[in-house]
Amino acid sequence: MPLHTRMLIGFIVGASLGLAANVLVGDAAWLAGVIAYVTDPIGQLFLRLLFMLVVPLVFSALILGVVEIGDPRSLGRLGGKTLVWVLASTFIAVVIGMVVTHLLQPGAGIPDELRDRVMADISESGAALPTGDMPIGFMQMLLNMVPRNPIAAAANTDLIGVMFFSLMFGVAATVLNTAGTRSFVGAVQGVYDISLKLIDWVIRLAPYAVAALLFTLTARMGLGLMVQLGWFVLTAVLAMALHFFGTYSVAIMAIARRSPLDVFRRSQPALLTAFSTSSSAATLPTSLKVAEENLGVPRRVARFVCTLGSTVNMNGTALYEGVTVLFLAQLFGVELTLVQQAMILVMCIMGGIGAASVPGGSLPVIAAILVMFGIPAEGIGIILGVDRFLDMCRTAVNIGGDMVGSVVIARSEPDDAEPSLGPLRPATAAVGD
Repeated sequence: MPLHTRMLIGFIVGASLGLAANVLVGDAAWLAGVIAYVTDPIGQLFLRLLFMLVVPLVFSALILGVVEIGDPRSLGRLGGKTLVWVLASTFIAVVIGMVVTHLLQPGAGIPDELRDRVMADISESGAALPTGDMPIGFMQMLLNMVPRNPIAAAANTDLIGVMFFSLMFGVAATVLNTAGTRSFVGAVQGVYDISLKLIDWVIRLAPYAVAALLFTLTARMGLGLMVQLGWFVLTAVLAMALHFFGTYSVAIMAIARRSPLDVFRRSQPALLTAFSTSSSAATLPTSLKVAEENLGVPRRVARFVCTLGSTVNMNGTALYEGVTVLFLAQLFGVELTLVQQAMILVMCIMGGIGAASVPGGSLPVIAAILVMFGIPAEGIGIILGVDRFLDMCRTAVNIGGDMVGSVVIARSEPDDAEPSLGPLRPATAAVGD
C-alpha cells in the first residue's frame, strides 16, 4: 500500500477515535492515561527522530545547494541570472504565503480556554523538547544569524545560525574549488545521502505517528481542529495559486514578453507529471523535453535552468513552509513579532534552496522552526494527513517555476552564447518535495 495511503488511513483513524473520545468520555481519567502513556509518547518519538536529522540535513543540503548554484562570476551570465531568479521568485512565494495566511487567519477560532488547556498539556508532555531564544529586535536578529559557536548553535537547535554557517561554508567551497574542497563536497554529499535514507526510514513510521498525534490533539480539541485543518488546506492552495497564476504571469508578460496562457498550456505535460509524481527530480526528463520542444527554450538554457531548478528552485515548498509555521502559530495562540516573522521568511527561503526530494523532506526544517519560535511541534501531526495533496500542489508550483524561469532567462540570452554548467548533485527519483 502506498505510503500516502497509509498516512491518510492513520489520519482518519486517529482523528475519528480522538473525536469519538472527546465527545463520549471527555475528561475521563483513563483517556488521560492513554494519551500520557501511549499516543503522546509515540508522537514524541516521531518528532524526536525528525529533530535528530535537522542539523545533518540542513548542513549538507545548503552546502550542496550553494555549490550547485556556484559563483555567478565563474558560472557566467547564465548562472547569475538563474541565481537571481531562484532567490527572487522564492522570496515572493514566501511573502505571498505569509500574507495570505495573515489575511485568512486559518488557525484562529479555537476557544481560548480550550487552547490554554491544550497548551498546558503539551507543555507537560513535551517539556524535554528543545527551545530557542526569541530575538527582541532587528539588530539582535542580524547578530543572531551569525553564531559564535556553530557547534553550540547546532546543539541548541539554532537553525538560522546553522543555516548561515552552512551557506558560508558552501560559498567558500565554491570559490576555492581545490582538490581538498572537492573531497569535502564529496563527503558532504555522503552525509546528504545518508540523511535522506534516514528520513526515508523515519517517514515509514509516519502513519502510526499521524494516528497517535491526531488522536492526542483531537481528543483534546474536538471537532474544531478539523475545521481549522480545512481552512489550512484552502489557505495553502490559494497562496500557491496566487503565486503560480500571479507572479509567474507577471514575469512571463513583463520579462519574456509572451502570453502566460500559452506558456502554461505548453507546459501542461511537465505540470501534470509533477502533480502526479510529487517529485521535481522524477519530473526532470519531462521538464527538459517540454522546455526545449514545447516552449522553444534553447537547449543550453533549458538544461541549466531545469536541472538546477529540480534541486534548488523550490518556490512551492518554501511557500508551504511559511504557511504551515504561521498556521500552527495561530492555532496554538503563539504571537510572533514582525522581526520573528522576518526570520521565518529568511529561514523558509534557505530551506527551499536545500529542500530534500523525499517524502517529508521539509518536515525536519518545519519542526525546527516551530521549536525555535516556541510553537508546539506536535502540530505537525495535524498537517500530515493532508500533506500528500498539498505536496502534489507545491511540486506543480516548483516545476512551474522551472518552466517560467527557463522562458524568462532564455529571453535575455543571446543565441550564440556558450553553455555554462556548474556542479550539480545527481537528482534522485524519490517522491516528495
